[in-house]
Amino acid sequence: MTSLVIEGGHRLAGRVEVEGNKNAALPLLAACLLTEEPCVLTNVPRIKDVQVMTDLLGGLGADLSGVGTSTLRVSCARIVGEEPDRTLVGRLRGSVLLCGPLLARRGRVRLAPPGGDFPARRTLSAHLQALEAMGVRRREATGADYVLEAPDGLKAVSLYLEEASVTGTETALLAAAAASGESEIRHAACEPHVVELCRFLTRMGAEVEGAGTPTIRIAGGRRLGGAEHRLDGDYIEAGSWVVAAAVTGGELEVRGASPEHLEPITTVLKRMQVDCEVDDDRLLLRPSSPVGVRQITTAPWPGFPSDMVSLISVLATQATGRTLIHDWMYELRLFALEQLSGMGANLFLCDPHRMIVDGPARLMGRTLDSRDLRSGMALIAAALAATGTSRIHPLETVERGYAQLVERLRALGAQIDVEDA
Repeated sequence: MTSLVIEGGHRLAGRVEVEGNKNAALPLLAACLLTEEPCVLTNVPRIKDVQVMTDLLGGLGADLSGVGTSTLRVSCARIVGEEPDRTLVGRLRGSVLLCGPLLARRGRVRLAPPGGDFPARRTLSAHLQALEAMGVRRREATGADYVLEAPDGLKAVSLYLEEASVTGTETALLAAAAASGESEIRHAACEPHVVELCRFLTRMGAEVEGAGTPTIRIAGGRRLGGAEHRLDGDYIEAGSWVVAAAVTGGELEVRGASPEHLEPITTVLKRMQVDCEVDDDRLLLRPSSPVGVRQITTAPWPGFPSDMVSLISVLATQATGRTLIHDWMYELRLFALEQLSGMGANLFLCDPHRMIVDGPARLMGRTLDSRDLRSGMALIAAALAATGTSRIHPLETVERGYAQLVERLRALGAQIDVEDA
């Protein structure tokens, strides 16, 4: 286990280029299983979650080149199994995305319980609903494994998802691309990474209509071919860097993310009087004096993303006035931020979904636990703004979603060291 040691009080300034969207990379890699022909992905984020997914594909027989770089070539001509490595599955929530393609290629999949952030609170109900509607049968299994079979192949379906789950929608799309006939998915997630998966499936030969809307139609069952795709920039990563710099009074130029994708984040930042603007693919931050706002509430796209709520909560500790943070989607994100109280933040956890923050507060360095990816990055931002030294562990949790984190922080002026336990 590695700790990040941060000497707070140093202003961040400089330029950051974001890599491809983490939440697009995983379903695109899973989609490569749908064809025997090679696929090429560029602008792939060099993060630990992608490493785990490529290891999972390799264990199933895929031939990969460029692992650890921003360009991946994936060939799944020969798939040798239907049980992804259970240890790796236990480290990655996105491993569930392998189910549809494996059912299409092998007719069966055995999946250990997926891990990642909040595994006990994020069920697979939306995924199972979609797959079962397509003719997939769930078999009894020892332990908590999921054993799914499609002996007669995947069937096209008209489906209303009970939850507009992002990965649930992606699971349905991946399976529908292999199902003979036209499928319709209603109450589908509309996030940019879902749209990106639709674009990739179209390049592979599927016919997809309605991407970015709550109703997606996909004509599947035809032979899918190889495709090339450049991933869109990660707007969550861009927002994360801007908040980390803003709490230090810094200034930053962030390139690589779409203005349209950034809008739900920058709208909230501007409401907090953070001096930022978007110009083409460039997000500029100037030194700011943020203020509290009445309420910030997360919502599915195009609302304020839950993945940013931890970071915006840290920004609220440095803003003048009171802010109510409401994340109705994932309560454990706010629980992880209780550690800010020990740093001197003035916050009150109303319930698992709501937190009141009064600022500005003078934060003091301390030892912190990065319990999940996004709250881990938020705690790094808090440590950068604090007086004194903080230790955040395990660093590996945050590196799941932020490439070259240590090198980039140093380049921006952060005073940090890395310690191995």
